[in-house]
Amino acid sequence: MHYHLRYSISCCSYVTAFLFCSSFPNCVGQPYHTAYLKGSNPAIYSSCNLSLVFSIVAWRSRYFTYFWGASGDFAQNCWDVVYEAFGSNEFALAVWGTFLFTSSLYWILGLCYSLIDWTGRPASALKYKIQSNASFQVPFGKVIQVVLFNQIFVGIPFFILAYYLLNWRGYDSGKDLPPFWRIVLEVAFCVLMAEIGFYYSHRLLHHRRIYKHIHKMHHEWTSPTAISAMYCHPVEHLVSNLMSVLLGPLLLGSHMFTSWLWFSLIVFNTLNSHCGFHFPFLPSPENHDFHHLNLNENYGGLGILDKFHGTDSEFLKSKASQRHFLSTSFVPVKQLYPDS
Repeated sequence: MHYHLRYSISCCSYVTAFLFCSSFPNCVGQPYHTAYLKGSNPAIYSSCNLSLVFSIVAWRSRYFTYFWGASGDFAQNCWDVVYEAFGSNEFALAVWGTFLFTSSLYWILGLCYSLIDWTGRPASALKYKIQSNASFQVPFGKVIQVVLFNQIFVGIPFFILAYYLLNWRGYDSGKDLPPFWRIVLEVAFCVLMAEIGFYYSHRLLHHRRIYKHIHKMHHEWTSPTAISAMYCHPVEHLVSNLMSVLLGPLLLGSHMFTSWLWFSLIVFNTLNSHCGFHFPFLPSPENHDFHHLNLNENYGGLGILDKFHGTDSEFLKSKASQRHFLSTSFVPVKQLYPDS
């Protein structure tokens, strides 16, 4: 079974790489890691990133299996504690557990990022700032007020609705965790579904008849900071943020542990995309930072749909595009690719 899984994923990885290299000839003939790291084209960057993950899983799945076997008991024990803390109550776990988990994660990680903007410390981190202008363009108190409103008065009712939708669809509400391969494949599917949902809903919010009434609020930040990720109109938070994230778990009927893992990844990615810093060894936020500065570019996260619809043309001409890669150097990317 593991052999067939590795073989299938390997075939997917090579087909993906072949199709995208065929579609973008400037990538052909370059070393694979060059296309991956340079990321001069977001579609190439995303496809190579995805293909690399497939390849790693295919040829090193036995190591992941060993890792899961070694840590599986620990993960199961942790989940048992969480499960029993809510009295084995599916509703409490799905609604109140999800609310507490995602909200706590948002504020802990978000403040770690935003306090650098707020205090200017540590000073060594400021060299990784993408835009030099002041980050707190909206009063800090107002940001907290809007984010808490969205988390409590939009998030909680949505989690209640999501619980009943998951029950209607049928989902894995058991105590035992699913196998590792299932978690990996379901999270990958959630990434793709969220990209589709977010791209089209986000682009719709930029329609000239809608933008000024809803999405303009989020774009009060031309130089975003992490906790501004959820600074938006309640309608936007519901339609573009929450609904796009639920698509994957709802379609698959995912285990709540898988959903929480997916939610933690999307919270981190959202905060990182709005942090305003391009730190080494972390995903590049250059594309979304460029969106806040230029409005009508880079509606998605992966960049594939932006390439398909041509909504990244100006971004590809910019220095930000050249800087849009996972940096493995402590030298700021603005020094590697200066504006002048």
